Amino acid sequence: MPRENDKRMDQRVARVAEAALAERKFVTSIDVLVGLGWLAPSRVDEWRQGPVKYLEAVTIASLGKISTAMRSFRRWAQRRELKPSETVYLARARGRQPLRFSKSGSPAIERAYRTHWVSPKCSKRKRAGLAEQPGSGQSPSISSQVTDEGV
Repeated sequence: MPRENDKRMDQRVARVAEAALAERKFVTSIDVLVGLGWLAPSRVDEWRQGPVKYLEAVTIASLGKISTAMRSFRRWAQRRELKPSETVYLARARGRQPLRFSKSGSPAIERAYRTHWVSPKCSKRKRAGLAEQPGSGQSPSISSQVTDEGV
């Protein structure tokens, strides 16, 4: 991906992530994918119910674009000095199996998807609540989309 596209991707990801951060004081990879318009909230719900094998399967961007966006997201979160909080995502279906995000199932990629980035201004009480339930489907996803053709 040329440098100009990297800059545009960084800008798009930053706008989406800032919106989620302002709304809830934390940001997830799902927030970013939904905000970019690459993942429909209804597909997130299907994945959480269990019939979708992995989240990337229902994301409309290529794996290369998703990877670039997720790198941009992590860089943005680190520049903002947000605190990483790894969470567990469990299916809502019987058996509550752990949900898979990536086609590869790589532990490092799965961990990156599961990591929520939390504002240092977020209260300890709210941070504790995030650790208990965000992966259960209780946390909302932002629905605004950022559009910028060519990325």
